[in-house]
Amino acid sequence: MILAFTPNPAMDETYAAPGASIDSSHRVSLLHRQAGGKGLNVARVLHAQQYPTHAIFPSGGRTGREFVEELQSAKVPFTAVPTAADTRRSMSFFDPQANTTSVFNEAGSPLSTQEWEQLHASYVELLEGADAVAICGSWPAATDPALIRSFITEATERGIYTMVDTSGPLMLEAASSGAVLKPNEHELLAATGAATLIDGAAQLLQRGAAEIYLSAAERGIYHFTQETPLVAHARLGRALTGNPTGAGDSAVAAILASKFARSNREDTLRRAVGWSASTVLMPTAGVLSPETQTLNQEVVYRILPEGEDI
Repeated sequence: MILAFTPNPAMDETYAAPGASIDSSHRVSLLHRQAGGKGLNVARVLHAQQYPTHAIFPSGGRTGREFVEELQSAKVPFTAVPTAADTRRSMSFFDPQANTTSVFNEAGSPLSTQEWEQLHASYVELLEGADAVAICGSWPAATDPALIRSFITEATERGIYTMVDTSGPLMLEAASSGAVLKPNEHELLAATGAATLIDGAAQLLQRGAAEIYLSAAERGIYHFTQETPLVAHARLGRALTGNPTGAGDSAVAAILASKFARSNREDTLRRAVGWSASTVLMPTAGVLSPETQTLNQEVVYRILPEGEDI
């Protein structure tokens, strides 16, 4: 089973907002609403591709009830840990005239000590049946970055493949805890302060990261490791247009699916790029397009020569 942990979930709402502009009033229409957060997107993709998966997250208030009901309808296996505060919302406003999307995310309320303890206990219990773990997204406001360490080590000490997709100080803590990391290029540079992607990845590996899958939008995904060859790269052989929301989450799902299936490095990167591109073609996160198999076959893979800049 692949366990997907979302510390700070959100009810994702997408609205159509034709001609949207700042400092103006708009009449909008709701296009889609679903339980969201990066870990939930990972779980949706894995579940749809028939990989055994289980989502865990905190949930509270009226929004939390809507969140749970939507997941029940989607038939994604999950554990919801009750909280006093409402689950946050994330609102996306899509302008079909300009083909742009503006996203407004609530921060998420802090969890109490007792709520963290219950969430941690439920997580540890689920680890007993886990082959791989994804810890994805932001964490609630006022969370001590060191808290992520306990969730990672509970998994790694059991020999469970543990992948973390987060940013800032949390990413640095995850690296120091020995997790596999999946940043995008902007998150990597911001967290490390490095001038180049190569230097940023080297910093995270020196901190203790097991390996790094770096997503770089249309340039594809780079895989950094302590072993030789150090860097592998895969990208789609053609340009795509669409909605990039959730593309990175589908890449995480693909990597975990590959580890579950014991795929090699090349097949893992090909699947990650293919699934990520597939989600770009879809209007919402957590979904792959019918073109997934075709896209997988269009991925170009190579090993980077030592010293090549990216």
